[in-house]
Amino acid sequence: MIMTKQEFLISANLREQTLEFWLEQRWLIPDETDPEVRFSECDVARAALIQELQRDFGVNDAGVELILHLMDQLHGTRHALSLLRESSRFK
Repeated sequence: MIMTKQEFLISANLREQTLEFWLEQRWLIPDETDPEVRFSECDVARAALIQELQRDFGVNDAGVELILHLMDQLHGTRHALSLLRESSRFK
C-alpha cells in the first residue's frame, strides 16, 4: 500500500518533526517519483524498527545509524547472493 506523508505519520505513529529528522538522516528514503513524497509498508516497518531500537533498547542516534547501515548491507548481500544463485541455475 502506498501512502501520503500524512497517512504515513498516522500509520507509523510519528510526529512530523521526528519524520523530518529521519528523512534528513536518510533513515527513511521514501519514493519521490510523484510530486508528493510517497511511503510504503516497508517504510512503516522500518519506522517501527527505529522506534523499537530507541524505545525498547535505548539505542542512540549514532547506534540507530549503524544498525540501519549494517541491516541495509546485509539485505543487499542477501539480494546479491539470491541473484547469483538464480543465474547459476540457468547455466
